[in-house]
Amino acid sequence: MKKMTEILFGLCNSGILLFWGMLLFLPKQRLTQKLLHYPWVPAAMALCYSYFLIAAGGLPEIDFTSLEGISVLFSNPSPEAVAAGWIHYLAFDYWVGCSLLAQSQQRGIPHLWMILPLLATFMLGPVGVLLYVVTSQVYPLLKSKNA
Repeated sequence: MKKMTEILFGLCNSGILLFWGMLLFLPKQRLTQKLLHYPWVPAAMALCYSYFLIAAGGLPEIDFTSLEGISVLFSNPSPEAVAAGWIHYLAFDYWVGCSLLAQSQQRGIPHLWMILPLLATFMLGPVGVLLYVVTSQVYPLLKSKNA
């Protein structure tokens, strides 16, 4: 089981780079556009996430209403539990990145303006969303000033 965990983790952890690369460098390509509008990549990662969750023995009884209760989840986790948590982040950050890119394209925000919010979403999750919010508000103001 350890070998399967390493293989699946490696595929997810490295494979997501390909899909982020498509968002960053090939945003208008047909395949990228298909990935923007349907959660194919997160769905595939959800299969791996499910495997890791099952391999970890499921979720222990956790009190999600307190920081102390959630800390129990992170104390002495198995490699499969850690992999499940990491895959959770990778899948959701990618799906958020897809959503931000699709919205920016609908709003006519140039792709160059989206590089930093996308990179931040990949590396820092919610910080990327914040940068997108700022970008989506600032770009139209600058555009109208220069018109």
